[in-house]
Amino acid sequence: MSEILVLCEHRRGALREVSFELLALGRRLAGGERAVCALLLGHGAAVLGEKLCAAADRVLLVEDAGLDAYDAEPYLAALEAVILARRPALLLVAHSAVGMDLAPALAARAGLPLVTDCLDVQLAQGALEVVRRELAGKVGARLRLAAAGTHLVTVRPGCFPAAPQGGKAAAVERLPAPDRGSRRGRRLLGYADLALGDVDISAAPVLVAVGRGVGKPENLAAVESFARAVGATLCCSRPVADKGWLPKSRQVGTSGSVVKPKLYLAFGISGAYQHVAGMRQAETIIAVNKDPSAPIFEVAHYGIAADMFEVLPALQARLTRAS
Repeated sequence: MSEILVLCEHRRGALREVSFELLALGRRLAGGERAVCALLLGHGAAVLGEKLCAAADRVLLVEDAGLDAYDAEPYLAALEAVILARRPALLLVAHSAVGMDLAPALAARAGLPLVTDCLDVQLAQGALEVVRRELAGKVGARLRLAAAGTHLVTVRPGCFPAAPQGGKAAAVERLPAPDRGSRRGRRLLGYADLALGDVDISAAPVLVAVGRGVGKPENLAAVESFARAVGATLCCSRPVADKGWLPKSRQVGTSGSVVKPKLYLAFGISGAYQHVAGMRQAETIIAVNKDPSAPIFEVAHYGIAADMFEVLPALQARLTRAS
């Protein structure tokens, strides 16, 4: 396998964390035997390129006014030119709004095999294997890809710890911008920000999460009291948000927020894959559920198989006494 190429996303002058997650994945796949190259498309983006130097063997920078913000047509032209010139063995792209728009068109244009929304990527006996979910997340599938000159894989954000930022190791290599011609199927008018909820759970260092095991909205008071006592932010799984017991801004999971707190305490959450994908990178996970076979225990560092309402006061007393 030759070099591994990672398309690094940026928005409004800042690199997105998923770029460093993909670079960390690329490092793991490279195993020290092949180069990991960060590919950055932008305009006046040299400063962003410097921030990638510690996480990659080489940083490839393509600059053009049309690449200032994401636009499929110039991005496709630039990517196709880089792929044809370098022939990487693997191109990693985030399964984000950009990746979902870009990857299928790039695969069709450049004739690349594509697999999307992967949760893991591995090299097994020289072959590329990926893990993804099927049937609305109910089934896990491990796929071994047929041999190809270049594979294109999109990876779900939040599945890997990010590579370190800062420092300088790799050099930034500038590549020529391709001729885009006069095609301009669309243009960026601006960014429309979502209205922020009452809190930003993605920034909270300690989260207390509640699931359908809470039973009824009146029981939320006990969990809220516990969260306040231990200095945590309250969040929830999708069923709680869908019922309107907590606002959507508090929802953790693939259809909510991806969080990486220092401590995540899950009460009455079974551990559906959609929820686990949003919190599995927490440094420490403590789960409480009456069902000892609940999937949440597969990712928890500490688990308590008991009624959450029996555990809450005892755990609150222990934590507040320890602090």
